[in-house]
Amino acid sequence: MNTSFRLAAILSLGLCACSSLLPTSQNATVNPWSSYQDMQRLFDGIVPHKTTVDELKTMGLDPHANPNIVILNYSDILRHFIPSPSINAHDLDQGVQECIQAKTDCEGYEINQSSMERNRYGNFLVDFLNFKRKTDVVGWRFNGIVLIKNNVVIYKLTGGEPSIHKYEEHLNPLGPFQIF
Repeated sequence: MNTSFRLAAILSLGLCACSSLLPTSQNATVNPWSSYQDMQRLFDGIVPHKTTVDELKTMGLDPHANPNIVILNYSDILRHFIPSPSINAHDLDQGVQECIQAKTDCEGYEINQSSMERNRYGNFLVDFLNFKRKTDVVGWRFNGIVLIKNNVVIYKLTGGEPSIHKYEEHLNPLGPFQIF
């Protein structure tokens, strides 16, 4: 009995220290770009009043061929740029004003791309029993809008988070007995 107790204790200690048994996950938008910098370089190549829809397609910005590109209609564009009556349309960029004045003759593409990797770390047994979960989150998030009139880009805008790194920690004092 003494030998089996030692074996169980060694096995338990081994499992407690083995963070490689903790789950990992990756959340990525299906796209041909692997980084925020790739997306920014792509958008840097778009020149308002010069770049055509065909050129956007060769860049990979084709909502019919590439997933996760949203086509914006006139009302979507209004909601993006004039979310409330307190915003004066005359204060907007000239390209946005031109698009709003063109009404249904203008459309937009909204590109939201991201890649996030979540790795749990810490004590396996404490995590497994749901007492304490620690997660390391690393990734990037890019968003861009292109407005198009008469098959030519008239406006572009980019934003996002080039580098995301955060830690999450969830504590459940009752472990597996805690419902919420």
